[in-house]
This record gives sequence, C-alpha cells and structure tokens, in this order.
Amino acid sequence: MYYNKVEICGVNTADLKVLSDEEKRELLKRTRQGDEEARRELIYGNLRLVLSIIQRFTGRRENLDDLFQVGCIGLVKAVDNFNVDMDVKFSTYAVPMIIGEIRRYLRDNNAIRISRSVRDLAYRALAVREELFAQKECEPTVDEIASRLGEKRELVLHAMEAIIEPISLYEPVFNDNGDALYLMDQLSDSSGGDEMWMENIVLREAMKQLTDRERRIINLRFYRNKTQMEIAEEIGISQAQVSRLEKGALAKMRRQL
Repeated sequence: MYYNKVEICGVNTADLKVLSDEEKRELLKRTRQGDEEARRELIYGNLRLVLSIIQRFTGRRENLDDLFQVGCIGLVKAVDNFNVDMDVKFSTYAVPMIIGEIRRYLRDNNAIRISRSVRDLAYRALAVREELFAQKECEPTVDEIASRLGEKRELVLHAMEAIIEPISLYEPVFNDNGDALYLMDQLSDSSGGDEMWMENIVLREAMKQLTDRERRIINLRFYRNKTQMEIAEEIGISQAQVSRLEKGALAKMRRQL
C-alpha cells in the first residue's frame, strides 16, 4: 500500500501539507496566544507525521482509519502541551506522544486482561515517563519513574511490562532486503540433541562478529533472560536503542549462520 496515494479517514494523504520548522514554531506561538486557526493549521500540517508513525503498526492487522484517528489524538495532545520555550523540535516531542496514544489504544483492545490496579499503575508510570521525557529530553529510567510515583521499582517495572501487547511468532522483527527475521527465529529449543554441540560452536563464531555492546545485549537477552527494559537500565541506554542493537546483532548473526 502506498500511503501517499490513499485516503485515510476521508483525508487524501497526497494533499497533506508539510510545515517547515520555522512555520511550526510560529504557529505554536500563535496557538499559545489562543489563535484557534493557527492550532488547526498546525494539526493539519503535522498529519503526515501521524501517517508515518502508524505505518509501524500495520503488521498488527489493525484498521488504519482507527490508528490514524488515535494518532491524531496524540498529535493534538502534543500541540496543546508543547512548551515553546524548550530548545527541542516539535516533532521530537510529538512522536512519543503519538506512539504512546496508539500503544494505549492497542493495550485497551488487547484480548489478555490485566488487573485494574496493575493497569492503573502502568498508565500512571507512562504519564510520568512522558513528563520526564519532556523535561529531560531523554528516556527516563525506571528508578526515576518509580521515585516520582512513590512506588517500588519492581512494581513499576512489572506493571509497565504487563501491558506490553503480545505479538505473533511470525511477527517480522527485522527485514534486510526482503529477507525477514521473525520472532520465532529468536526462540531456542532447550530439548537438546546430537547437533546441539555443533550449533553452540557456530553460535560462538557468529557472536565473534558482533561488537562488545551487541554481544553483551545478546548475552543478557537470550542467555540471562533479561527484558529489554532491564538491559537498558543496566547498560544505561534507552529501551529503543536496545531494541535496535538487538535486531542489528541478530541480523549479523543470521548472515554469519
């Protein structure tokens, strides 16, 4: 599907306007002064941003119109809450807001039920996470989120992980020129066998092709069974960076194998 040639929610995506950073800044200032026309122009001028983000979720077979509308809610929240005095681009602030809104929608429509107390804690944690991200302009740690909430770190970590939506074993996690790497490719079989020793040798050789950081992430992820969030805490980077490094490392190992 070509997203610049379709209609979503009655909007012809080919006609969507693209604003420059200067135009966005000026519209944001006018919006802060109560100019509703500037607010509408700013929202409409950032619909392409929403469109680009929902493409990340197309593998879930969700209705694109629904995702687009939910993403627009996140965009409106970003417009209404952005601080023009911050030395940060509007898109940098808006992207996590839009993604967060879409993920909340997907979690609320998840078939797996989570207790209300855990869900409430997770939502409060995500709200604090967005606040800290806006203040620090970087990904906050679980300890910082727990401290702001006045909750134990373990409870916050458990709640945030509990609302992560499940995905199919055939969900592509990496695609290199058409050669997709699926989630099931990352799962191991602990039943053993005569060929296990040979596989271990091959895996060790493949691991040698990785950087020190990539090897550490693969070791923590698949040999010590840590979550991406726990690895991010231990290494001192964001969960998104851990995810990218993990996918890149797996792709290297796949080519080596």
